[in-house]
Amino acid sequence: MSDSYEELFDSLKALGGSISALQQQAVQEYTPVVEQIIISRSRDEKHIEHTLDGLLDFCGHDSVLQLFKSLCRHYYDFAPQAAAEYVRFYREMWDSADKEESQ
Repeated sequence: MSDSYEELFDSLKALGGSISALQQQAVQEYTPVVEQIIISRSRDEKHIEHTLDGLLDFCGHDSVLQLFKSLCRHYYDFAPQAAAEYVRFYREMWDSADKEESQ
């Protein structure tokens, strides 16, 4: 393998490690926020939507996706249309990538 390919490989490997670390940080940061919203039965739509917006960026990571789903279920209980919009946002961002990979 030439030096330029090795450098590219090393760069991609480092990038992958950075993304993984960021995803883990998102899990650590958002878990207590989501748990508190659900435990307190919060109906603060601004706070919930702000949290869902942040989670959307990291839904490629399974643990974050589980937090997103839990919060959407909670939100659906009192704001079904808004929760459905977030499911649609998720599908637009993440499902299309899954469909392209499987084709």
